[in-house]
Parts: sequence; structure tokens; C-alpha cells
Amino acid sequence: MTADIALWVVLPYIALTIFVVGHVWRWRADQFGWTTRTTQILENRWLRLGSPLFHLGALAAIGGHIMGLLIPKAWFEAVRISDHLYHIIAVGAGTVAGLMVMVGMGLLIARRVVNGRVRRTTTRMDKVMYLVFAVVVILGMAETVGVNLFGAGYDYRDTVAVWFRGIFYLQPDSTLMAGAPLVYQLHASSAWVFIALWPFTRLVHVWSAPIAYLWRPYVVYRRRVDTGQPGTVTRTFRRAGRAVGPVPTHPAWQTLRLRRK
Repeated sequence: MTADIALWVVLPYIALTIFVVGHVWRWRADQFGWTTRTTQILENRWLRLGSPLFHLGALAAIGGHIMGLLIPKAWFEAVRISDHLYHIIAVGAGTVAGLMVMVGMGLLIARRVVNGRVRRTTTRMDKVMYLVFAVVVILGMAETVGVNLFGAGYDYRDTVAVWFRGIFYLQPDSTLMAGAPLVYQLHASSAWVFIALWPFTRLVHVWSAPIAYLWRPYVVYRRRVDTGQPGTVTRTFRRAGRAVGPVPTHPAWQTLRLRRK
């Protein structure tokens, strides 16, 4: 077995197997640990800024990878998106998304380092995950900025994207990745390591996102507030933000209620 086969054929399938089996094992063995272990109550100022930046940037980066790796180049040509236009979109959006991820991740990691209470909630696997993910992000920015923005440029859709889709067709061509620039090779290999680590970290909470909340019916709360009206108790009931009236306590009303019964 050559090094190219090991890196670009064997490693992806090992990582995907660990990803799937690891999630099944984690769910069966550690359902109570299937959480982000939120630390919002311990520190909220840095989290309020870093978390949206990181998550929005990560979603944008995932969307860019789907567009660049899973959609064939011929489909873009069919809708008259030229290589130059695609290059501008990919570099511009990729740079913004990468910067958002880096700034957000930097704030979140600094928060865990500076705040002792937050630091004590960080597991060893989380620390490894942060390190590997930082490597993946830095290498991705090196591709976008170093190669495609300030460098000679490289159209990965002819090589890296074809190899990546071949993994799911069970026909990965290792020679395509072997001829890619080194930074693309390092980015891809570190990404597979990150995918293999995923099930054993707090990242499993991604699959527990409360999507059902979008169509869940509203919960109606009732609140009692002071009214100060004479002849009644000093409270009134509110339903769905609208007062339904005071609760009468006058003796004549009580007598009428008894007669109705």
C-alpha cells in the first residue's frame, strides 16, 4: 500500500466509519453527555459575541464547501457561471466566513483560558478538538487567501472535488489528490482527523438542534398583576398578554354563585 492510497483512500473511509459508529456508541453509552455542556451562566459577555460569529461563519463555510465540492463544475457552466465569477464568489465569501470563524473561535477559546470556571468544564477531548479544528481553519484560510487571493490560484474543482465525490461513489482516485498543492493535502487530511474526533466531543450537540421549535405551538402563560380596583382582590389574570378581567370577591357575587350551583 502506497502513502497516497493510505491518505486518500483508506483514511477517508476509516474517518467516516469512526464518525458513524462513534455516534451510535455515544448515543447508547452516554446520552446524558449528549450536550454542549453550556457555560452561559458562568460567563456571558464573551460568549454573546463569539458564539454568533463562530456559528454563522461555520454555516457559511459549510455552505461554501457544499457548493465547491459536491456540485460538479459542469453544473455551474450550465447556468453560465464562469470560472472567473466563481473564483470571485468563492474567495470573497470564503475569506469573510473564515475570518468570522477565526475571530469567533478565538474569543471562545480565550474565554475558556481566561475564565477559570469555564476552563474547568473543558474536557481533554475538547482541547484536542479545538487544536485540530484550529489547524483545519488555518489551512483553509491559507488556501483561500494565500493561494487564491494573493497567489497564482488553483481550481480545486478539477481535482479535489472530483476525488471527494468519488469517495461516496466508492471510486476515490488518489492520484487527483497526490497532484494537488501541499496546503490542500494538509487541509483535507486534517479535516478527516477532525471528522473522526467529532463523536467524542461536545460537537455531537449539532444533531440535537431544536429544529422542531420552528413549528411548535406557542405556550400560553398566565400572569397575575395588581389592579387596585375597589371591591375586588388586587389581582387580575392575563392570558396571552391580554387581561381577562378581575376576580370578583364581593359578597353579593359569592351569593349568586351559590344559587347557580
